[in-house]
Amino acid sequence: MPLKYKFCLIFLFSLTVLFGQSKRYKIHTVAFYNFENLYDTVNDQFTNDDEWTPNGAQRWTTGKYQQKLKNLAKVISEIGMPENSNAPTLIGGAEIENRGVLEDLIKEPKLLPLDLGIIHFDSPDKRGIDVALLYQKKYFRPTSYSNIPLIIYKKEISPKEEEVLDDEIEVKKENNNRVFTRDQLLISGFLEDEEIHIIVNHWPSRSGGEKATTAFREAAGKLNRKIIDSLQQINPRAKVLTMGDFNDGPFNKSIKIGLGACGVKAEIPEFGVFNPFEELSNKGMGTIAFRDSWNIFDQIIMTESLIKADFSTFNFWKAGIFNKPYLIQNTGQYKGYPLRNTILEAGFSDHFPVYVYLIKEFR
Repeated sequence: MPLKYKFCLIFLFSLTVLFGQSKRYKIHTVAFYNFENLYDTVNDQFTNDDEWTPNGAQRWTTGKYQQKLKNLAKVISEIGMPENSNAPTLIGGAEIENRGVLEDLIKEPKLLPLDLGIIHFDSPDKRGIDVALLYQKKYFRPTSYSNIPLIIYKKEISPKEEEVLDDEIEVKKENNNRVFTRDQLLISGFLEDEEIHIIVNHWPSRSGGEKATTAFREAAGKLNRKIIDSLQQINPRAKVLTMGDFNDGPFNKSIKIGLGACGVKAEIPEFGVFNPFEELSNKGMGTIAFRDSWNIFDQIIMTESLIKADFSTFNFWKAGIFNKPYLIQNTGQYKGYPLRNTILEAGFSDHFPVYVYLIKEFR
């Protein structure tokens, strides 16, 4: 391994209070970022992308698109610094129009040296936006991946119907009340020599009101939990990270009940899931703002197999929100909010990215 890459992987902890003595650890950053409307400028007749064209409402020109790519590339290349001088090894993304925009993104000068791979599927979302995973090929080797659809309908599903939902999917396909939303993307692979599983999510939005749409996100949480259960049935110690824009915060039912996430390590049962962003929410932090109220919709949640104190294998160290000053609007009505796109210029996103560190003692 070239020396410059070796130093990117090793971080010398000097926090003797935390570890008892100074030790060297390999460190990988795992990140999630809602790219907010990463559209190209070409009108796709099969999706509702008309406003994101040169003549559309957003006046989305080639110049704006190229600036958007540069902006996103800068952010991705810096997430996790300074604790890790290397860019994230795994980056989940949302609001992506197609594979083409990702191909353009990874060719940006700040990202090209990372040699990023792409895992992406087109989803049935009517806006034509998908989720995807970018990964550094030299550290992560995918072995399988699939897109798992979330089947939900405008009519609220009763508990009895829910029990037999899998058997009724074929019957209900013709029901025009289906809500077409993003699939959940499952990737399995090896982080260096350790198997790990990642689920990338963008759960149904709150469009139409939080209360009116909460059942959709609760269904998304249950599907997430079902995926994790299936992985744990194969390997009870499976290391699973589920990340995304959940359109709900750490204390909403979709996260707490549907997925079953808990923010207190000592209270997590065997095969349970830990949400480090619950603590950040308690501290008043946020990834998205609405009417001067902050929430953490963007989260990275993990199985309890990743929160062991034994760092002989890769385990969770800590989580964070990447909210550097250049990502923040500093003037006008939305001062203090994430610096997003406007009709005049391409911004970054209306979400701040989030990240976690996985560390392993260097021997």
